[in-house]
Amino acid sequence: MIIDGVEMRGLELGDAAALAEAFARNRAYMAAYEPVRPEAYFTEAGQLARIESMLDDRDGGRLLPWVLVEAGAGGAVVGAINLGSIELGPLCSGGVGYWVDTAWHRKGLASAALEEVLRVAREEVGLHRVAAGTLTDNVASQAVLRKAGFEQYGLAPRYLHINGAWRDHRLFQRLLHDDPPAG
Repeated sequence: MIIDGVEMRGLELGDAAALAEAFARNRAYMAAYEPVRPEAYFTEAGQLARIESMLDDRDGGRLLPWVLVEAGAGGAVVGAINLGSIELGPLCSGGVGYWVDTAWHRKGLASAALEEVLRVAREEVGLHRVAAGTLTDNVASQAVLRKAGFEQYGLAPRYLHINGAWRDHRLFQRLLHDDPPAG
């Protein structure tokens, strides 16, 4: 799938070097929105270990990870989006998380990728609900979620340890359908 010159495709082991470069490029910006990361996180080896773990979760049905890559040969990674914490049965729920390279902000990339993930969540996975959380001051991400039909349903005090401190989060969800769970 191409979104404004960017391909959204499944995460692969071969993405380790490009992801390490992308995280290094965006490190200062992302620090405000991420847990404190060890230095190894920003290396190819660190990303390879992370990808291996994510692909294990994918194979176990708990995670669907994608990368956003500039179209064409040797395209840079410019973001990622994950549908994780997938639970079927009576819950039929998952959580979405995403980031976009600062050079690609305000171009609709996060919104387009989120719409595709919501389509997959409903049509291919059969989820009833997709949740997301943002820091209370992350108005850009909140706008992306609201544009995609998410509604805020709560505030979680000291929800995640982000940038060295426990931070409050706004909790969002989008209900995809009211069909009964697949048998």
